Amino acid sequence: MNIKSLLLGSAAALIAVSGARAADAVTVAEPEPAEYVKICDVYGAGYFYIPGTETCLRIGGYVRYDAGFGDVGSFTGNRTQDVISGKDQGSWHKDARFTLKTWTGQETELGTLKTYTETRMNFQNNTLDNNSPGGNSMSNGFDMHFAWIQLGGLRVGLDESAFDTFVGYAGNVINDTIVPYGGFKTGEVQYYFDAGNGFSAVISLEQGSGGANQRVSPGYVSYGYGVGTIDSYVPHVVGGVKYTQGWGDIVGVVAYDSNYEYVSGKVRVDVNINSQFSLFGMFGYGSEGKLNDTTAAAFANGRGFYKPWGGHWGAWAGATYKFNDKASFNLQVSGDQWKDYAVAANVAYTVVPGFTITPEIDYQHVGQGAIDAGNVWAGAAYNGTVKKNAVGAIIRFERDF
Repeated sequence: MNIKSLLLGSAAALIAVSGARAADAVTVAEPEPAEYVKICDVYGAGYFYIPGTETCLRIGGYVRYDAGFGDVGSFTGNRTQDVISGKDQGSWHKDARFTLKTWTGQETELGTLKTYTETRMNFQNNTLDNNSPGGNSMSNGFDMHFAWIQLGGLRVGLDESAFDTFVGYAGNVINDTIVPYGGFKTGEVQYYFDAGNGFSAVISLEQGSGGANQRVSPGYVSYGYGVGTIDSYVPHVVGGVKYTQGWGDIVGVVAYDSNYEYVSGKVRVDVNINSQFSLFGMFGYGSEGKLNDTTAAAFANGRGFYKPWGGHWGAWAGATYKFNDKASFNLQVSGDQWKDYAVAANVAYTVVPGFTITPEIDYQHVGQGAIDAGNVWAGAAYNGTVKKNAVGAIIRFERDF
C-alpha cells in the first residue's frame, strides 16, 4: 500500500512539473500587419509618406543623352581630337547624364517644411579636356546642383540664383545661354513672399560662383566668366517683384555684386496668346563697376556673375507653339551691346509619356566687342581660330521619371 501510494504520488508530481514547464514555454507572437506605403497627395503627384513619420517624400529624375556637332552648342561638351596628331576633328561632342531628385514636405506650426536635392552624374567622352585619348578629367563626375531647405517663405542652401529662377530663366531651347543672361549655381539665404493676388516678391543674399559658370554658355571658355564668389562678409544681394495673371506675367529683378560693386537688372514679360501659343521678351542692363579694373580678377573683362552678357545691355525673346499634346516648336533669339547674336530653334516631341526627343539647330555671331575684349567664345573658337559666324546642332534624348 505504501509502495502504491508512493508511485501514485510520484506520477502526480511529474504531471504537475510538466504542467508548470508548459505554462512557462515561450509563445510566438502573431505577426503584425505590414505598414504599406501611403500616398501623400498634399504636395502633388508622386509623394508618399515615409513610414512612421508625417514627412512626404517624392523621388524622381531623368536620364539624358546629348549628341551635338558643329561650332555652336558646347552645352554638350568639347569635341574630339585626332588620337595621333591631337588635331581638332570638328566631330561629335556627346554627353550622358543621370540626375536624381528628391523632394520632401511636412506641415508644421511655422508653415510647410520642404527640402529639395538634385545630384547630377555626367560622362563626356572627349579628349580636349586633358589632351589625352579618351580624356575625361574635367567633364565627368558628380555635381550636387541643388540642396536646400525651406520653411514657409525662407529658403537656405544650394540653389540657382534668384536673378534667373525668379524670372523663369529664358526660352525653352536647349542652348538658351548662347548669349548668357546670368550666373546660376550659388549658396543663398532667400525669402519669398506671395501676396495671393498675383503679386510676389523675393529677396536673396547670395554667395556667387567660384568656378566656371555651371550652366556654361558656348560663350565661355573652360574656366568661364561669371566668377563671383564673395571675398568678404558682404554677400551679393538680389531682389525682385512679379505680377502674374491668366494672360501671363511681368517680373523684374535687380542684383548688386559686392565684389565688383556693379548693379544689374532684368525685366521680363510673358504673354499667353492662347492655350497653344506663348511669347516672352527679356531685357537686361548693368553697370560695369570694377569689372574692367585690371587689378580685379583676370576673367572679368566687363562680365560678371550678374552681367555675363557683353556690354551694358542684353536682350532675349522667344516663342513656344504647341502643335498638340506630343509636339511643340520653340524659338529663341538673343543679342547684346557687343553685337553678339544668336538664334536657337527646336522641336520637342514626346514619343511616349516620359520620353522626349528634341532636335535643335543653333546659330551664333561673335561680335567684335567680344573679340577685342578677349572674350572669345569657346563655341566659336578652336585652335586659336575665331569663327565670327557659326552653326551647330544637337539632338537630345531624355527619359523623365
